[in-house]
Amino acid sequence: MQREEFEKLALEHIDSVYRMAMQLVKHPDEASDLVQETYLKALRASERFEEHGGGIRPWLFKILHNSFYTRVSKAKRQPISVDELHGAVDESARPDEPAPAWNLNSLDWEHVDERIKAAIEGLRPEYRTVLLLWGVEGLKYREIAEIEAVPIGTIMSRLHRARSILAEQLAEFAEETGHTSS
Repeated sequence: MQREEFEKLALEHIDSVYRMAMQLVKHPDEASDLVQETYLKALRASERFEEHGGGIRPWLFKILHNSFYTRVSKAKRQPISVDELHGAVDESARPDEPAPAWNLNSLDWEHVDERIKAAIEGLRPEYRTVLLLWGVEGLKYREIAEIEAVPIGTIMSRLHRARSILAEQLAEFAEETGHTSS
């Protein structure tokens, strides 16, 4: 595949990669940095893409996740200040900062009930990531397993657990809106 063709294909998925980056880091600037790092790595490795054998989108998500977890690992090894050690208030957190703009093609996140948003945000990261990759991005279990670098059974288990947790937490909401299975 020619580099120009690869770049065109990769750029078609930039919105999806950014959405997932926002789910991982929760801040637009950090998400943009992570996307930039992902695309830089993808371009550097573009000649190895065809060896990958999968689609370009799952490959980009895998690079994104690897970059994110590398950052997390490095951050854990960084020294922390005494204030951070004792739980000082985070000065960078701004409660009046607007929520990120979710550019989901088939879902208007701004019109989603706050209880649903809170339930999704409350999921453990490994459950939330699998749920969003599957439910929002439409990836297959195999693709998600490759991105997360875990067995497909683990993906199936995490997705089942995420859906069970949401069903339990949102049972009252489902009843109010007439979406009960009974």
